[in-house]
Amino acid sequence: MKRRDFILFGAGGLAALPLRAHAQGSGKVWRMGFLAHGYESFYDALFEGLRSLGYVEGKNLIVERRYAEGHPERFPDFAAEMVRLKVDIIVVSTTPAALAVKNTTTAIPVVFPNAISPVESGVVASLAKPGGNITGGAAQTAILSTKRLAILKEVVPGLSRGAVLWNVGNPALAYPWKESEFAAWSLDVKLQSIEVRTPEDITAALAAIAQDPPDALIVLQDALTLQHRQEIIDFTAQRRLPGMFVAKEWVVAGGLMSYGENLAEMYRRGAYFVDKILKGTKPAELPVEQVTKFELVLNLRTAKAMGWTIPPTIVATADEVIE
Repeated sequence: MKRRDFILFGAGGLAALPLRAHAQGSGKVWRMGFLAHGYESFYDALFEGLRSLGYVEGKNLIVERRYAEGHPERFPDFAAEMVRLKVDIIVVSTTPAALAVKNTTTAIPVVFPNAISPVESGVVASLAKPGGNITGGAAQTAILSTKRLAILKEVVPGLSRGAVLWNVGNPALAYPWKESEFAAWSLDVKLQSIEVRTPEDITAALAAIAQDPPDALIVLQDALTLQHRQEIIDFTAQRRLPGMFVAKEWVVAGGLMSYGENLAEMYRRGAYFVDKILKGTKPAELPVEQVTKFELVLNLRTAKAMGWTIPPTIVATADEVIE
C-alpha cells in the first residue's frame, strides 16, 4: 500500500518513509516487545518492514513475543514483564494489550499497527495528538459498517434481519457495534447482537445462530474472533449463511466476502512508527494514521458452494476475486 493510502492527522503530516535506517550501523541492539493473542500471518509484514529499515532479528534486534492464546487477562502480566525486561519499545496487536501496557507504564513507547477505535476505547487522546506513549495506525471498522451492510443487501435479496458476532469484552468494539446498529436502521434491517467474551462462548454463539438463523452474519474482527476464524467460516458454509467479514484473510480461508483494510500493509506501516521512535521521535509527536483505501474481496467458489449468486455489479467493483 502506498503512502497516499493513509490519511495523516496533524499540521504538516509526517516525513516520507526513509529507504533504510541507520539501525545496522549504529551498533545498538534493540529489544522489542510484541504482544498478541496468537500468531497471524499478517504480522510477518511488520518484521519484513523492519528488515527493510535495517532491523534484523538476531543481529541488532531482539523480539520478546508473548501470546495470550485467548486469555486477555494475561496482558497485564505481559506488560509488567516487558517493563522488567527493559524493552525499548512494545508493539501490540489488540486493544486489551494496548490498555494493559498503558496502565503499566508511561515510559516505554508503544505502537499499535491497526487499533480499533483507539480514541473511543481510551488508548489515545485523539488521532491528531495521541499524547502519552502510544501511537500507530487505526482501522476504520466503525465507519465501514454502513458500506458492509449495503453490500450484503445487494448480495442477499430481501435481507431484513442480520446478526453481528462480536467480542463484547473488547472495549474497542463497542463503537463499531453502535455504528452497525445505526447502519441497520438506515437500511431498514433488523440487527441482532451475538456477544462473546471467551473462546468457550464461540461455540454457544454459533449454536444460538443455528437455532434462529438470520439472513446474513457480520463478524467484527478482533483477536478472539480471529482465533476462531476457521470455525466461524466453516459454520457459515455449512449453514449456507452469507457472511461479511472485515479482512481478506477470512475470504482466503473460505469466507464469502470482506470489506476493509489490508492488514498486512498496516503492519508493514507499523515498522515506520517503530523506526521513527527508536530514532528519537516521541510517540506523542506522531499522529495516528488511518487507511483511506479499502478492499472488497469476494470468494466466488464459496458463493457457488453455498448456492449464492453475487451480482455482476458487485463482482465488477471487487479488488480481488477468488474463483
